[in-house]
Amino acid sequence: MVNLIRGIFAAFIVAQSAMMGKDYIDFSKSGKNENHGWIKSGITGLLGNFFDTLGVSSFAVIIAMKNILKLDIEDRQIPAMLNISCAIPNIVEALIFITVVDVDRGTLIPMLVAAGAGSYIGAGITSKLDERKIQAAMGIALFITASVIFMGLPWISLLPVGGNATGLAGIKLVVAVLLNFIYGSLMTAGIGLYAPCMATTYILGMSPECAFPIMMGSCAVLMPIASIRFIKEGNYPRKASIAISIGGVIGVIIAATVFSYMPMNAIKVLCVFVIYYTSVSMIKKSILSADKVSIREM
Repeated sequence: MVNLIRGIFAAFIVAQSAMMGKDYIDFSKSGKNENHGWIKSGITGLLGNFFDTLGVSSFAVIIAMKNILKLDIEDRQIPAMLNISCAIPNIVEALIFITVVDVDRGTLIPMLVAAGAGSYIGAGITSKLDERKIQAAMGIALFITASVIFMGLPWISLLPVGGNATGLAGIKLVVAVLLNFIYGSLMTAGIGLYAPCMATTYILGMSPECAFPIMMGSCAVLMPIASIRFIKEGNYPRKASIAISIGGVIGVIIAATVFSYMPMNAIKVLCVFVIYYTSVSMIKKSILSADKVSIREM
């Protein structure tokens, strides 16, 4: 079964690469141009997916880096960019953690399928949302993500620490699958799956280690599926997405190599502050945009 999952993920990498490459070539032939720098975008992807491999959502880190490095990317393009650019790095993560962490396949596979189904439905809705709503949704989601990470810190201990189970059954499995479907649909709006998925597995009694292959595998399934619709819509920065993807794979490999040596709690504290700051910035943008709309309508 593990070899079958690996084969599917390998096929996803090939398909995602082909989709992104073809769309970039077609876009370049049209004579249109993008001002997003390869280096800044690559660094953003490297850092985002480095922390992603450590269990801190790449979405939150990439949004923060986008603001810090002043990448010229419209906020309404962010959900598509995140799902498209992080697909391949997430698949690489999933391949690593599904191999090294023992998790019940009867729990893993239904949760992955549910996340993929949710993303396909969610992508069609997200692509039609206006920029202000996306800013508000991402701002709120980032605030929740930072809060979940904060509550999980050992000296705070407000988040259930889980149990020793490697799988779920009965009503617990049904609840987990339904919630992962919802998390998959929210991913297409730029709302990271990691924090809520991790919290869900903890609360339902699974071991903390099992959260990694589940949440990474979920993203490895849903991101390529969501990318099909996002790429078709065409409203995303192609050059930045490719650079983030390349940098992201490098970040995943580095993080996986040094995973056992990293001061995880110190990293999480730093990320909490960065994510809270970005959350407030996004919500503020949404409010200011709403005020401008109100003024124009008066």
